[in-house]
Amino acid sequence: MSKQWIATLIVIALVVPAAVGAHTGHMHKALGTIAVVHDAHIGIKTTDGKTVTVVVNDKTTVTRGTAKLDATALKVGERVSVDYMEENKVMTAHAFKLATTAAAQK
Repeated sequence: MSKQWIATLIVIALVVPAAVGAHTGHMHKALGTIAVVHDAHIGIKTTDGKTVTVVVNDKTTVTRGTAKLDATALKVGERVSVDYMEENKVMTAHAFKLATTAAAQK
């Protein structure tokens, strides 16, 4: 196999997963701190400094460890991991995982 063929395969292996991850309709994850809570919209300042705004609906789950909470637990300053899906330019939260109490105090 030629070096050019191997290089082409490597490029394809690296580009295809990135392109698939960028499409809408796939689950995405954001890690960071809740910066804004406004009605059903939650703004998250991610660990890389970007801001992601997601919509909370009746199917969105909120947990802290194994405890299930309601959306009122989403407060500014909370460390959070959120799984969300983008469809029609709207990012809808599937699940929020809040930091445990001990981790939040550090």
